[in-house]
Amino acid sequence: MKKTRVGKLLFAIMLVLMLALVACSNDSGGDAKGDGKEGKQEEKKGEKEDNLYSIDDFKTATSNTGEAIEGGEATFGLVTSDPFKGTLNWNFYDGAPDAEVIAWFDESLLDVDENYNYTKDGAATYEVEDGRIFTFKIKDNVNWHDGEPVKAEDWAFAHEVIANPDYPGVRYDSSFRNIEGMEEFHNGEADSISGIEVIDEKTLKITYIKSTPSLLTGGIWPYALPKHIFKDIPVEKMPESDAVRKNPIGFGPYKVETIVPGESVVYSKYEDYWRGEPNLDKLTLKVVSPSTVVQELEKGTVDFVDSFPVDQFPDNANMSNVEFLGQVDLAYTYIGFKLGTWDKKEKKVKPNPDAKMGDVNLRKAMWYAVDNDAVGKKFYNGLRWAANTLIPPSHPAYHADDVEAPTFDPEKAKEILEEAGYKDTNDDGFRETPDGEELVINFASMSGGDTAEPLAKYYIQAWENVGLKVELLDGRLQEFETFYDRVGNGGNDDPKVDVYQGAWGVGYDVDPSGLYGQEAMFNFSRFASEENDRLLEEGLSEKAFDVEYRQNVYKEWQELMVEEIPVFPTLYRSVLVPVNNRITNWDIAVEKVKEARYQVGVTEEKPAVAE
Repeated sequence: MKKTRVGKLLFAIMLVLMLALVACSNDSGGDAKGDGKEGKQEEKKGEKEDNLYSIDDFKTATSNTGEAIEGGEATFGLVTSDPFKGTLNWNFYDGAPDAEVIAWFDESLLDVDENYNYTKDGAATYEVEDGRIFTFKIKDNVNWHDGEPVKAEDWAFAHEVIANPDYPGVRYDSSFRNIEGMEEFHNGEADSISGIEVIDEKTLKITYIKSTPSLLTGGIWPYALPKHIFKDIPVEKMPESDAVRKNPIGFGPYKVETIVPGESVVYSKYEDYWRGEPNLDKLTLKVVSPSTVVQELEKGTVDFVDSFPVDQFPDNANMSNVEFLGQVDLAYTYIGFKLGTWDKKEKKVKPNPDAKMGDVNLRKAMWYAVDNDAVGKKFYNGLRWAANTLIPPSHPAYHADDVEAPTFDPEKAKEILEEAGYKDTNDDGFRETPDGEELVINFASMSGGDTAEPLAKYYIQAWENVGLKVELLDGRLQEFETFYDRVGNGGNDDPKVDVYQGAWGVGYDVDPSGLYGQEAMFNFSRFASEENDRLLEEGLSEKAFDVEYRQNVYKEWQELMVEEIPVFPTLYRSVLVPVNNRITNWDIAVEKVKEARYQVGVTEEKPAVAE
């Protein structure tokens, strides 16, 4: 018998109380003070003791190998508590929900393998000279949905738009600045980008300043922008244009037919898709609330989804009409500390030496105060697990599992705070600053799913247990768009935000400079240091072509971030994807998913429903 949503919420609140009781005691046993590895090792063995699961128990592809029927239709659920924003173009989107919508009708020109390296199997091939001069060739049968060929000038145009001084998006970063002549063009000192040359209709040459190991794992912008559609639209108005919002096109397996803003998209097959004709005649994407996704799956009103709330998996593991796929996520959740602001003019981080969270001792104590191992087990049944560094195990060659990071020890947290001068001087149960002033820390956390609120309450309670007064920003959880707008998206930094709970998708490239570099807008903590700059630069140097050297650099960087703590990782994540039993040819593996989008089909006209 399945628990009701109310039952789940009460259960989650009970877990908060249980965790709070654990946090109150320093004598809670060895597990509470462990290094967080024991639970992870148990999960890796696939044990179900205490209702724990392991991501290793799941495969990435459907077991239904039946032949897809002709004229098939399917419904894809985008699981989110908020509407998708509707910025439906790779050059301008800034949130994962929009990316899910885009991926069905547009794609990158380059495919990747299981190690996230660009291959020559995609819509474009490439040759490399001197490690930094790339000549790309777009295949002849790659066409936009309106029939126009995807041209080299479209690829070049995408670069020009992102480098334009009026570009309002978030893509212009160090990978673009690594192209010869890019900065001169961006600064208005040149009318063209010297390092980008259109050789012919299908051939593009890009010359990079530095040859780095990241070029083939994310350092190349692999998306084209149809110049014949966007050329007459001012760059600053492109994100709000009909070409992005109402009538987006791509060269992917499906064409956009209709959009209900924020709610749904209806696609039809693109018969001339370059890989081959898609199996489905029609695909409907619709937003599905985390609170109703189970019912939608059981009734068959959605056939598959982008991801399933892992906290709901134990109650639904045996859902009769679906098969659960899974893999380690390219992501982690974290607690971030605001240490400065974004300088919009200079387009770089501006640290604030007087920031409320500027004392590393305060940040370290807050890390010691929380029991992420227990959170992963109790809230997510082992399908999220305690994290130690900012490079997740989705990149096993670089994830430093042996880096020692603070783990749950409330007495240690109290000791650090006392020694740093954070004392309760007025006997109200909360610590004042070393200067004797009241310390109230504003905590921003995002809504979504049954665990969002109780988890935020747990962190607040855990910090209160070591004497810190932490209050939820505005007394409530923030919706997705509001949350990221307030913590730093678009270069905005709400001064009311002191601490926030976020999540990052790390992408294919292990290089963390796009999230933690001085010139990265996504560096929401606004952390900067010379040592951080040095290590990030070394990770992209020619020496870093030596994998062992690069591993050592990024291990040192992971250790630095554990010492400085501009943010601390809380949980590594898994992705679970339930798929209706009638779905065939769906595969969520990173190297397979693009082909799967056109190969996916249905073996029955009607979806299977739960018994």
